[in-house]
Amino acid sequence: MGGRRAVVRMAPVACGPVEVTAMAHDGRGIGQLDGKRIFIHGALRGETVRVLANRRTRGYDEGEVSEILSASPDRVIPRCAAYARCGGCSLQHMDPQAQILAKQQVLLDNLKHIGRVQPERVLPPLTGPVWGYRRKARLAVRRVRAKERVLVGFRERRSAFIAETERCEVLDERVGARLGLLAELIAGLSIVDSLPQIEVAVTDALTVLVLRVMDEPTAADLERLRSFGMAHHIQFWLQAKGPDSAAPIPGAWAPDQTLAYRLPEDGIEMGFRPHDFTQVNEAMNRLMVAQAMALLDPDPADRLLDLFCGLGNFTLPMARRAREVVGVEGDADLVARARANAERHALPQARFLTANLYDPAALDPPPWGREGFDGVLLDPPRSGAREVLGAVAATGARRVVYVSCHPATLARDAADLVHVHGLELTAAGVMDMFPHTGHVESVALFERGGRHGA
Repeated sequence: MGGRRAVVRMAPVACGPVEVTAMAHDGRGIGQLDGKRIFIHGALRGETVRVLANRRTRGYDEGEVSEILSASPDRVIPRCAAYARCGGCSLQHMDPQAQILAKQQVLLDNLKHIGRVQPERVLPPLTGPVWGYRRKARLAVRRVRAKERVLVGFRERRSAFIAETERCEVLDERVGARLGLLAELIAGLSIVDSLPQIEVAVTDALTVLVLRVMDEPTAADLERLRSFGMAHHIQFWLQAKGPDSAAPIPGAWAPDQTLAYRLPEDGIEMGFRPHDFTQVNEAMNRLMVAQAMALLDPDPADRLLDLFCGLGNFTLPMARRAREVVGVEGDADLVARARANAERHALPQARFLTANLYDPAALDPPPWGREGFDGVLLDPPRSGAREVLGAVAATGARRVVYVSCHPATLARDAADLVHVHGLELTAAGVMDMFPHTGHVESVALFERGGRHGA
């Protein structure tokens, strides 16, 4: 019978010593305790630790470090004062260079064990800023009467409570350094108890905070928001219902500014709305796009296909290099904004279609027709792209670049592309999109007929 493992919470029990022999995909250390695996938050490979065990299943236990008996050379002091509680990060105790190498090993292990494939070459990891890098986020808000204060930030690990902190080290400084000030601002609003979250969107030129409001703010509330926004260069928006209802408050700071991130190598600015999917790490996104273009290596006469194209993050750079690019996305609003971005940059060679790439009926025949493509780029969500792989192979593309935010589904799909559809995995590597977390962003190149093409 299937089903999820029963997890039993228990009063913390001191255990150990435990030797940490491996790292889990989420950044926890793995050891053996009384013949049973235990996943240990805060432990690193090679360490010997004492553990507070606090969860139990039939197959494994869980806990956290209570004492380090023998430390790894990769261990560092976390920068964030709330790190022990906050669920926003899980690896601040590990040197950033060691983090990305551990993520590279996660990718390679997944490709080997799930996909039964190995890349011909491992790409050097792409790295960028490790502090203040996060430009998109959703922050929780709550008035805690017992503490007589408002909290703004990420939730605690495995808890609905909000981590108490004055600042966040991974958020862009324009927001991360002001969490305490934002909490004080919200504490003075009449709608303090009906404001559960803040959507954060930051670009080089503009900081937008979207307040999810369940009640109408008063005139005094709006004046407080306007004054704070002017003083701190923040444009406040209000969202009363769904994401489409979000709009700047009357008299907001910088009313002539709109959200747009840049891809300077291609002279492109991508306009977006606060709730649209964009990469949280703009500096790394630039490196990722450049690497994807180098791997795809299009010829000016090529026809290219970009699946799960979103706003056109890859489509527009592809259009700078090729005769024609077709971008396909399931969200009609994103497609509309992608078309607007292409029109603003005078890129008629970029054409966009709306289609559900998880619906087999929508792919038979594929919305882009039966005509072949020279290259394909895939950037699916965590669930991967299995449903569309047959249609990708049918394009006859000589190169397929797969950008992934989940190494397990990339490995699963790599197995199909290689063992079912006959492509070869010629390169794969990781990108440090989310430093200090267990999140692994990666890219893989598949080629038809091997490195030199058919």
